[in-house]
Amino acid sequence: MTKKEVGNYGEKLAARFLETRGFKIIERNFLTRWGEIDLVCERAGVLHFVEVKTRSVPDYGQPEEAIHWRKRERLLGTAKMYLVWRGSKCLNYQIDSVSVFINLYRRQAKIRYLANILLEK
Repeated sequence: MTKKEVGNYGEKLAARFLETRGFKIIERNFLTRWGEIDLVCERAGVLHFVEVKTRSVPDYGQPEEAIHWRKRERLLGTAKMYLVWRGSKCLNYQIDSVSVFINLYRRQAKIRYLANILLEK
């Protein structure tokens, strides 16, 4: 699998994981000048902007470690652009992450959901 294929597969697994936990997927790969949000979901009246990080090789640490402060700022800017673009008056939103570690040899995946990775909006 190429790096792009691993990433796409990780996003599919993350979406399925969230759907089984009551999230409704509204949008995939929302792109603005600020950046991209992998998944926009809704659950219980709250919008969730989800960054998905996928790894298939453990050499680079945990997937969520790649969400550094600059990426968090871009996620927040992109989330705000989404709210404006959609004309949403929803003030209840948060930015979450889903980490997917895929073992290609065993055909297994470990998925970890981290809620509200930005404490301030």
